[in-house]
Amino acid sequence: MGTKPTPRSIPVAPGSRTPRRSIHECGLFADCPDLVGTPFSYAREEEVYGEGEDAEFVYRVVEGAVRSHKILSDGRRQITGFHLAGNLFGFEQGDTHWHTAEALSDTRVLIFQRRQIERAATRSAEVACQLWGMATTSLRDAQNLMLLLGRRSAQERVAAFLIEVDGRFGGTGAFALPMTRRDIADYLGLTIETVSRTFSQLEENGALRRSGSRQITLHRGRLRHVVEN
Repeated sequence: MGTKPTPRSIPVAPGSRTPRRSIHECGLFADCPDLVGTPFSYAREEEVYGEGEDAEFVYRVVEGAVRSHKILSDGRRQITGFHLAGNLFGFEQGDTHWHTAEALSDTRVLIFQRRQIERAATRSAEVACQLWGMATTSLRDAQNLMLLLGRRSAQERVAAFLIEVDGRFGGTGAFALPMTRRDIADYLGLTIETVSRTFSQLEENGALRRSGSRQITLHRGRLRHVVEN
């Protein structure tokens, strides 16, 4: 096995020969073209960073997907979020990461120095507002997950999850799930067997259609009916 790549091994200093991209090319912080990042790739299941490691860098998914999780005291895994193309992740309140992040598939990211973005926020109200927006979105997502886990049946949880993922992929109603059944189970607080059974029930009810192991086509009206009733 190869050595785990770390941001410390990535040349981010001025004059590096590694191709770099400005974060404003991604639609973020458009008024700060000096915020540049370094492309980096992770293989499927490869760790991006671990819980307790220094939070020196911030990451944006270019292609692929990343999950974040914590291992509970009893050894169970709780997935706390999925980061898809276009998402920025790795910001922490303190100096260390609270979660572990791993690539769900072969994934390309841009890596930015956290202090660069923090300095830009002190100079630009626009950058500060965008960071505030990301923070409030993360808080809203955490609150929605808490309500989902606490007050919903298995069918409601899976249906709400699929509607959310569809929205993050543009709301077309057809997409390839980047996460496994186990990932979904560990995110929704269910067993793999329950997730598989619920997918089959939703398919029998005409709320979705599966082609292959990951490709999903949704009947969004029927899915919303499951969530709202």
